[in-house]
Order: sequence, then structure tokens, then C-alpha cells
Amino acid sequence: MKAHKNSKRTLIASLVIGAVACCGSAAFGQSMSDVQKVAKARGLSTADLMAAAKTFTPSGQKDEYIMFSSGGHSGQVFVIGVPSMRMLRSIAVFTPEPWQGWGYGVGEEILAEGYVDGKENLWGDTHHPALSETAGDYDGEWLFINDKINARIAVIDLRDFETKQIIKNPLTVSDHGGTFVTPNTEYVIEGGQYAVPWGFEYAPISEYKEKYKGSVTFWKFDRKKGRVDKTRSFAMELPPYWQDLSDAGKLVSDGFLFMNSINTELAVGGIQDKKPPFEAGVSKNATDYLHIIDWKKAERVFKAGKVEMIEDFPVITLATAIEEDLLHLTPEPRSPHGVDVAPKGDFIVISGKLDPHTTIYSFEKIKRAIASRDYSSHDEFGVPVLNFDSVVEAQVEVGLGPLHTQFGPDGYAYTSLFLDSAVARWTLGGSYGKGTPEPDWTLVHKTPVHYNVGHIGVAEGDTVSPDGKYLIAFNKWSVDRFFPPGPLLPQNFQLIDITESGTKMPVIYDMPIGVGEPHYAQIIKADKLNPWTVYPEIGWDPHTQSLDPQAPKAKMERVERKGDTVEVYMTAIRSHFNPEHITVKQGDKVVWRITNIERSIDATHGFAVPQYNINLSLEPGETAKVEFIADMPGTFPFYCSEFCSALHLEMVGYFMVEPK
Repeated sequence: MKAHKNSKRTLIASLVIGAVACCGSAAFGQSMSDVQKVAKARGLSTADLMAAAKTFTPSGQKDEYIMFSSGGHSGQVFVIGVPSMRMLRSIAVFTPEPWQGWGYGVGEEILAEGYVDGKENLWGDTHHPALSETAGDYDGEWLFINDKINARIAVIDLRDFETKQIIKNPLTVSDHGGTFVTPNTEYVIEGGQYAVPWGFEYAPISEYKEKYKGSVTFWKFDRKKGRVDKTRSFAMELPPYWQDLSDAGKLVSDGFLFMNSINTELAVGGIQDKKPPFEAGVSKNATDYLHIIDWKKAERVFKAGKVEMIEDFPVITLATAIEEDLLHLTPEPRSPHGVDVAPKGDFIVISGKLDPHTTIYSFEKIKRAIASRDYSSHDEFGVPVLNFDSVVEAQVEVGLGPLHTQFGPDGYAYTSLFLDSAVARWTLGGSYGKGTPEPDWTLVHKTPVHYNVGHIGVAEGDTVSPDGKYLIAFNKWSVDRFFPPGPLLPQNFQLIDITESGTKMPVIYDMPIGVGEPHYAQIIKADKLNPWTVYPEIGWDPHTQSLDPQAPKAKMERVERKGDTVEVYMTAIRSHFNPEHITVKQGDKVVWRITNIERSIDATHGFAVPQYNINLSLEPGETAKVEFIADMPGTFPFYCSEFCSALHLEMVGYFMVEPK
């Protein structure tokens, strides 16, 4: 045993010294004995060292992939490098974010787009980020994210990683099957989750079948404007099931949308009245329904005007959807969560949490069944139900609690197993079968993770050409993985190496996430992104992505009074503001414009005003405008809140408000 340990340490030391030698070990004065001491002291195994070698990214070396993760209860989006698993940025979206000044001087108008009747709505639950696509591949231009709790979606420009638009769905109040894009980002898809009456108006739960509605909304995206065009968007009424996740068809299935559902039982709960609770009622049936929607035909129906205006929004009613053959159902394993279209668009993989199988549907068989009207029944709302046996290609027993499937470039598929706390690797069939040494539709391996994995993400695993290489398990629990920072434990992203075939699929990194329930992520090749490092011109307004003609420039600084309004035109440059003294009268309206006139990368300045809830982040070239009422008399030193130079503390001024 002792000899084994010694040989193990020697192997570790050899690996480390070899790596160090490649990078110039002499410069560090490291020796074999030094490495042996570290390995012994820390109890490192060969697997530990190999994992470190695969993930360690030296300072100055950039990651191969960028992951855009939902920020969960933060209401934001996280940007994470892969394989380093380093957090690079939090993108402010649905909730105020102080570092970026989002909601503290800028962004208020965009945040207000998500309010209902002017009522502030500043908590969000982001779930499903989606990168824009061209021909089914990520193009690195735009990012979309949904807010499950409030049925909102947001548009993020990946030139500067800032939110440009927030849209509140007028029909429903929660969404989960959003945001997913069609293969050329024609539409951003938002599936409502919990059925409610239109406009989420009051109706007693006893009238559930009659007044509660399911829905899917197709938000038309205008690439040139970088905005969703509400005037060219529409929705479709669905039965009052709880629609869950969705995925757009691609290549052979382009033009179709697949969306799963739960609560086909139409359960209404009532535990307080000693009725079956939702958790029992909603999982009673042996199967639920996969929704199959011909969205291109639905678009034609919308353009032909065959809609009703509901809450001032065009809706294809359920009756019209049935009459026009837009919607079909087919049974799926009960309590499904994942619905995932294979890279060629030929198979749709469904996972039901209460069924140990993944169920694979053939799009070719679905088309034939629709054409021949091969129905097993109609649901109670009149929607045709395709014969299950006619549309299913295969089932693979993968384990307990399957949720979500992603795809590699080599004929493998990967499914998260919530109850097993594992990730399953299995083989696709059809034309994919030549890519793996194992038989078609076969479970190959399960890698344990820690613990209760929900979604998973493979590098470009949602596209027509997955990269593979890395898989990340988004785990709900961490339990014994990290130091417990009180009873509220971090959640855990685990990086898995999937470069080799067969049973080699090790976990190589644990990343604690100290924010409530990040849910899903997409991973893009870093070289597809082309973010700006400075804004194109001095005086650039990020929210219009254009030059602001009123932006202050050097030698144009001034303070102007127009009645009870004071307009400030200020510039910021290391290490001073100009002007530095601003005097107004109590009750004045203040319109404060400020431009960062730097052109050096990362020469960011902050602008913080005490007591007035103002903090801006001004990147090089950026201009911003803050408006407020000077209702609090006093003397307020404003300062640069972003460390910018050796004289950062001296970058200050005084805002003085004369009392009435």
C-alpha cells in the first residue's frame, strides 16, 4: 500500500513538473520535491491533478467558451467562462443592480416597461436564456431571458451586454417555456405556465375549465432595430393545462414548435378544504400531452387576420387553432420537464420526472400521423391527439427523474437525472448511430453529480452543430461540497469532461453559486462573440445604441437654469468631473447629463450622489442622463464610485441644494 501511495505521488509530481517545465519552471525555482510536498500535504490524487490541468486558466488566458446562465432570484443573467468557471459579469435585467447603476439613475424606463398599470415590479425569477440563432446556430448577437414569476421577457444586446427592452405579457402572469428562439430568430417563444384567465383577471377556481387559459406567445424580433416588435407579435390559446418547456424545430422540423405540459388532469388543488393538493392532483394521470404546433402556418393565420383581440393583443383562439390544423397533441410521460430537438431536427426527446425513460419521437412519423389524421382520440377541448405508437421512435431507460437532454457532436445525448443525482450518456439512433461504438438507443454511462441536477448544458448543445467537449450540471443542492455559509447553502455548477467516448465522463470542477436557483444556461464558442471594449464614439447612449446629440463633450461643460429646471452638462475623465460645483434650489428639477470622455479600455467611472439614490457606471465613451427633484436641502459630495486611478479618491465634487 505504501509503495502504491509513493508511486501515485510520483505520478502527480511528474505531471505537475511536466506542466511547469512547459511554462518555464526554472523561473519559479520549483523542484520535484516541492511538488511532492504539496501533493502529500493536500492529499491530491491523479484525478484531482488532471481535473486541475483541464480547467486551470492562467491569468491573461481567455476561456474557450462563454456561458450565459439565468441568475434565478437575482433577476439577472450571469456570464461565466468555461472551462475556468470564472464569473465574468452579471447582466442587469429585471431587478436593480447597483454596480451598473441599473435602477439607480439609468434603466428606470426599461424596468418600467415590465410594470403593470404603473405598479413597480422589481423582483424577477430568470429561467431560460436563449442566444440568437442564424440557420440554427448561435450567432453571438443577442440574448433573451424570461422572468417566470411575472411573464416578462428581455432583450440583451451582446455588443455591450446590456438590457435594451423588457416586455410584459398582457395575457398571462407566469411563464416557463421561454425564451426559446426559432432557427433564424424570427420569433422569441414564450409559453405561459400556470393557467389563468386572460389578463390574469379574477375568476373563481370553480370556473377553471371555462375561464382559465393556456397560451403560447410568438414575439416577433426585429434584428435591425434590436427590439421585439409588438405590432407583429401574436399569441395562440392552448387548453388550460400548465404548459412547461418548449423547443423550436430545426432543419427537417423547422416551422414546428414542441411544448410539453403538466396538469392535463385540470387539478385545482384545495388542500385547505381537505381536497387533493396540487402535487397529487397534477401527477395523477399516467401521461401528459406534448403540444405540436405548426408555427409557420400559425403565422399565416395571424397575418390573414383570423385572430381575436384580447387585452389589446391578437390571439388565435383554440377553436381557430383546431380548425386550421395548427395544434396537435400526443401522449408523453407524466410530469415532463424537458423537450429537446436533436441537432438534425429529426427527433424530439421528452423526459418525464416520474418515468425512468427518455421518450424519442420521430418528426417524420409525426408528419405522417398528422397527414393521415392518425388520432387515438381528442382531448376534452377538441384538440386531436396523435396515436402515441405511431409517432414514437424509441425509449431509453436512463434512470430516475430524467429532466433535460442536450446533444454532442458524436451521436451521444445527455440527460439529467434529478432523483439519481447523475447525468446519463446514451446513444441516438438513425443517422447518428455511426458516430458511437455502442448500439443505437442505448444507455452507455451515468456520471454521479452532487446533488439533484436540474438542467444541463453542453457547449452549443442546443444547436444544429453541437461542440460537445464540456457539459455543465446545474445542481439544486450542494450539501457537503463547500463551507456552509449558514443554513442557506450555495447551489452548485459542476463541469464534466465529455471529450472521450464510453464511460469516461469525469466531474472536473465544482463552482458554488451563491445566488438563489440559477436554472438553465446556454454555452457559446467565445470567438462568436464580438463585444465592444469601448463605446464607438464619445457621447454614446447605450440604450439607443447611437450618438446622443445632447451628450456633454470636452469644453462644452456647463450648468444652465431654465425656470425651475437646472440642466447639468458634465464630463468625467481621470481624475476629475467638470464642473465640480453644482448649486440648485430645493424643489428644482435637475436634469444631469454626464459623459465619460475616456477612450482607454476599462477606464470606467462611477457617479454616485448620496441620499438621492443615484449611482451610475459610465464605460469609456458612454453618456447617461439622470433626472430627479432636488427635494432634500443640504451639501452632498458626489464622487467616482469605480476605482479609476491613483487619484481616485480625489475625483469628487459638491452638489449643494439651497433650502427654500
